[in-house]
Amino acid sequence: MPQHPTQRLLHQARFLKSAQTVEQCPPDEGYEVAFAGRSNAGKSSAINRLTGQRSLARTSKTPGRTQLLNFFELDEERRLVDLPGYGYAKVDKQTRQQWQHHLDDYLARRACLAGLVLLMDIRHPLKDFDRLILDWSAQAGMPLHLLITKADKLKFGAAKSTLLQVRKTLKDHPAPLSAQLFSATAGTGCDEAWTRLGEWLRMPPPDDDTPAN
Repeated sequence: MPQHPTQRLLHQARFLKSAQTVEQCPPDEGYEVAFAGRSNAGKSSAINRLTGQRSLARTSKTPGRTQLLNFFELDEERRLVDLPGYGYAKVDKQTRQQWQHHLDDYLARRACLAGLVLLMDIRHPLKDFDRLILDWSAQAGMPLHLLITKADKLKFGAAKSTLLQVRKTLKDHPAPLSAQLFSATAGTGCDEAWTRLGEWLRMPPPDDDTPAN
Protein backbone atom coordinates (compact mmCIF):
# COMPACT_ATOMS: atom_id res chain seq x y z
CA MET A 1 0.00 0.00 0.00
CA PRO A 2 1.41 3.43 -0.92
CA GLN A 3 2.35 5.71 1.94
CA HIS A 4 1.14 9.27 2.35
CA PRO A 5 4.06 11.46 1.15
CA THR A 6 4.14 13.35 4.44
CA GLN A 7 4.16 10.06 6.31
CA ARG A 8 7.32 9.10 4.42
CA LEU A 9 8.90 12.43 5.32
CA LEU A 10 7.98 12.19 9.00
CA HIS A 11 9.32 8.66 9.23
CA GLN A 12 12.75 10.18 8.52
CA ALA A 13 12.53 12.32 11.66
CA ARG A 14 15.55 12.32 13.91
CA PHE A 15 16.36 14.26 17.05
CA LEU A 16 18.31 17.42 16.16
CA LYS A 17 18.76 19.41 19.38
CA SER A 18 17.10 20.86 22.47
CA ALA A 19 16.97 24.56 23.27
CA GLN A 20 15.95 26.53 26.33
CA THR A 21 15.88 29.91 24.56
CA VAL A 22 15.27 31.16 21.02
CA GLU A 23 18.96 31.99 20.73
CA GLN A 24 19.80 28.30 21.14
CA CYS A 25 17.40 27.18 18.37
CA PRO A 26 18.59 25.95 14.95
CA PRO A 27 18.97 28.62 12.22
CA ASP A 28 15.65 30.36 11.53
CA GLU A 29 15.17 29.08 7.98
CA GLY A 30 13.12 26.54 6.07
CA TYR A 31 9.81 25.34 7.53
CA GLU A 32 8.90 24.36 11.09
CA VAL A 33 5.70 22.95 12.54
CA ALA A 34 5.40 23.14 16.33
CA PHE A 35 3.34 20.92 18.64
CA ALA A 36 1.87 22.50 21.77
CA GLY A 37 -0.43 21.14 24.45
CA ARG A 38 -1.09 20.75 28.12
CA SER A 39 0.98 18.13 29.87
CA ASN A 40 -1.74 15.48 29.75
CA ALA A 41 -2.82 15.98 26.14
CA GLY A 42 -0.82 13.09 24.68
CA LYS A 43 1.58 15.29 22.72
CA SER A 44 4.60 12.97 22.76
CA SER A 45 2.45 9.95 21.89
CA ALA A 46 0.96 11.84 18.93
CA ILE A 47 4.39 12.87 17.62
CA ASN A 48 5.63 9.31 17.96
CA ARG A 49 2.58 7.94 16.13
CA LEU A 50 2.79 10.46 13.29
CA THR A 51 6.51 9.81 12.79
CA GLY A 52 6.17 6.04 13.15
CA GLN A 53 8.78 6.02 15.90
CA ARG A 54 8.01 4.72 19.37
CA SER A 55 10.45 6.85 21.33
CA LEU A 56 11.29 9.91 19.21
CA ALA A 57 9.48 12.28 21.56
CA ARG A 58 9.94 11.55 25.23
CA THR A 59 6.94 10.09 26.98
CA SER A 60 6.64 9.90 30.73
CA LYS A 61 4.19 8.79 33.36
CA THR A 62 4.96 12.12 35.04
CA PRO A 63 3.33 14.81 32.82
CA GLY A 64 5.28 18.01 32.32
CA ARG A 65 8.76 16.49 32.20
CA THR A 66 9.55 18.16 28.85
CA GLN A 67 10.96 21.56 29.80
CA LEU A 68 12.83 22.43 26.59
CA LEU A 69 12.12 23.18 22.95
CA ASN A 70 12.96 19.88 21.23
CA PHE A 71 13.74 19.97 17.50
CA PHE A 72 13.41 17.01 15.13
CA GLU A 73 14.89 17.21 11.63
CA LEU A 74 12.89 15.80 8.72
CA ASP A 75 15.25 16.93 5.96
CA GLU A 76 17.57 19.86 5.34
CA GLU A 77 14.78 22.45 5.38
CA ARG A 78 11.93 20.93 7.42
CA ARG A 79 11.59 20.35 11.16
CA LEU A 80 9.09 19.45 13.87
CA VAL A 81 9.27 21.14 17.27
CA ASP A 82 7.99 19.69 20.54
CA LEU A 83 7.16 22.65 22.79
CA PRO A 84 7.14 22.46 26.61
CA GLY A 85 3.94 21.09 28.11
CA TYR A 86 1.98 22.90 30.79
CA GLY A 87 -0.72 22.07 33.31
CA TYR A 88 0.25 19.19 35.55
CA ALA A 89 3.99 19.85 35.80
CA LYS A 90 5.09 19.83 39.45
CA VAL A 91 7.40 22.85 39.29
CA ASP A 92 7.64 26.07 41.21
CA LYS A 93 5.99 29.26 40.00
CA GLN A 94 9.26 30.87 38.88
CA THR A 95 10.14 27.88 36.69
CA ARG A 96 6.66 27.84 35.19
CA GLN A 97 6.95 31.55 34.37
CA GLN A 98 10.31 30.91 32.68
CA TRP A 99 8.75 28.20 30.53
CA GLN A 100 5.95 30.56 29.54
CA HIS A 101 8.44 33.31 28.65
CA HIS A 102 10.50 31.01 26.44
CA LEU A 103 7.39 29.67 24.71
CA ASP A 104 6.08 33.20 24.09
CA ASP A 105 9.50 34.23 22.77
CA TYR A 106 9.66 31.29 20.36
CA LEU A 107 6.14 31.89 19.03
CA ALA A 108 6.72 35.63 18.59
CA ARG A 109 10.17 35.53 16.99
CA ARG A 110 10.42 32.33 14.96
CA ALA A 111 10.00 33.44 11.33
CA CYS A 112 10.16 29.90 9.87
CA LEU A 113 7.19 28.69 11.96
CA ALA A 114 4.64 27.65 9.33
CA GLY A 115 1.90 26.30 11.57
CA LEU A 116 1.04 25.23 15.08
CA VAL A 117 -0.59 21.96 16.16
CA LEU A 118 -2.51 22.33 19.42
CA LEU A 119 -3.33 19.05 21.15
CA MET A 120 -6.28 18.76 23.52
CA ASP A 121 -7.55 15.74 25.43
CA ILE A 122 -11.04 15.05 24.10
CA ARG A 123 -12.30 14.78 27.70
CA HIS A 124 -10.87 18.21 28.65
CA PRO A 125 -10.97 20.52 25.60
CA LEU A 126 -10.44 24.28 25.52
CA LYS A 127 -8.75 24.78 28.89
CA ASP A 128 -6.98 28.04 29.84
CA PHE A 129 -3.67 27.11 28.18
CA ASP A 130 -5.51 26.15 24.97
CA ARG A 131 -7.26 29.51 24.91
CA LEU A 132 -3.93 31.31 25.39
CA ILE A 133 -2.58 29.56 22.30
CA LEU A 134 -5.80 30.31 20.41
CA ASP A 135 -5.57 33.99 21.35
CA TRP A 136 -1.94 34.15 20.27
CA SER A 137 -2.65 32.50 16.90
CA ALA A 138 -5.50 34.95 16.34
CA GLN A 139 -3.24 37.94 17.00
CA ALA A 140 -0.38 36.55 14.91
CA GLY A 141 -2.50 35.16 12.08
CA MET A 142 -0.73 31.83 12.60
CA PRO A 143 -2.44 28.75 11.07
CA LEU A 144 -3.59 26.43 13.82
CA HIS A 145 -4.64 22.78 13.66
CA LEU A 146 -6.37 21.23 16.66
CA LEU A 147 -5.69 17.57 17.34
CA ILE A 148 -8.43 16.43 19.70
CA THR A 149 -6.56 13.49 21.15
CA LYS A 150 -7.49 10.24 22.90
CA ALA A 151 -10.62 9.96 20.74
CA ASP A 152 -10.64 6.24 21.52
CA LYS A 153 -11.59 7.10 25.11
CA LEU A 154 -15.13 8.01 23.99
CA LYS A 155 -17.69 6.24 21.86
CA PHE A 156 -17.78 7.46 18.26
CA GLY A 157 -20.97 9.50 18.69
CA ALA A 158 -19.71 11.29 21.78
CA ALA A 159 -16.33 11.95 20.17
CA LYS A 160 -17.96 13.39 17.05
CA SER A 161 -20.21 15.57 19.19
CA THR A 162 -17.17 16.99 21.02
CA LEU A 163 -15.48 17.78 17.70
CA LEU A 164 -18.56 19.57 16.42
CA GLN A 165 -18.88 21.56 19.64
CA VAL A 166 -15.23 22.67 19.47
CA ARG A 167 -15.67 23.73 15.84
CA LYS A 168 -18.83 25.63 16.73
CA THR A 169 -17.13 27.41 19.64
CA LEU A 170 -14.22 28.50 17.43
CA LYS A 171 -16.11 29.23 14.21
CA ASP A 172 -15.34 32.96 14.43
CA HIS A 173 -11.63 32.51 15.18
CA PRO A 174 -9.82 35.01 12.91
CA ALA A 175 -6.73 32.91 12.13
CA PRO A 176 -6.75 29.90 9.77
CA LEU A 177 -8.01 27.07 12.00
CA SER A 178 -9.00 23.44 11.53
CA ALA A 179 -9.83 20.64 13.97
CA GLN A 180 -9.96 16.85 13.90
CA LEU A 181 -10.26 13.78 16.06
CA PHE A 182 -7.07 11.83 16.74
CA SER A 183 -6.00 8.71 18.60
CA ALA A 184 -2.35 7.73 18.90
CA THR A 185 -3.44 4.35 20.25
CA ALA A 186 -5.84 3.47 17.43
CA GLY A 187 -4.19 5.49 14.66
CA THR A 188 -7.39 7.44 14.04
CA GLY A 189 -6.87 10.67 12.10
CA CYS A 190 -3.28 10.12 10.94
CA ASP A 191 -3.98 10.77 7.25
CA GLU A 192 -5.84 14.00 7.99
CA ALA A 193 -3.00 15.18 10.22
CA TRP A 194 -0.34 14.22 7.66
CA THR A 195 -2.21 16.20 4.99
CA ARG A 196 -2.31 19.35 7.15
CA LEU A 197 1.36 19.02 8.11
CA GLY A 198 2.27 18.44 4.48
CA GLU A 199 0.59 21.69 3.46
CA TRP A 200 2.55 23.65 6.05
CA LEU A 201 5.83 21.88 5.21
CA ARG A 202 5.29 22.57 1.47
CA MET A 203 5.00 18.91 0.54
CA PRO A 204 3.42 17.75 -2.74
CA PRO A 205 -0.22 16.69 -2.27
CA PRO A 206 -0.93 12.95 -1.83
CA ASP A 207 -1.97 10.84 -4.81
CA ASP A 208 -5.64 10.06 -5.17
CA ASP A 209 -4.99 6.39 -4.39
CA THR A 210 -3.35 7.13 -1.04
CA PRO A 211 -5.31 5.06 1.50
CA ALA A 212 -7.30 6.87 4.16
CA ASN A 213 -7.65 5.84 7.79
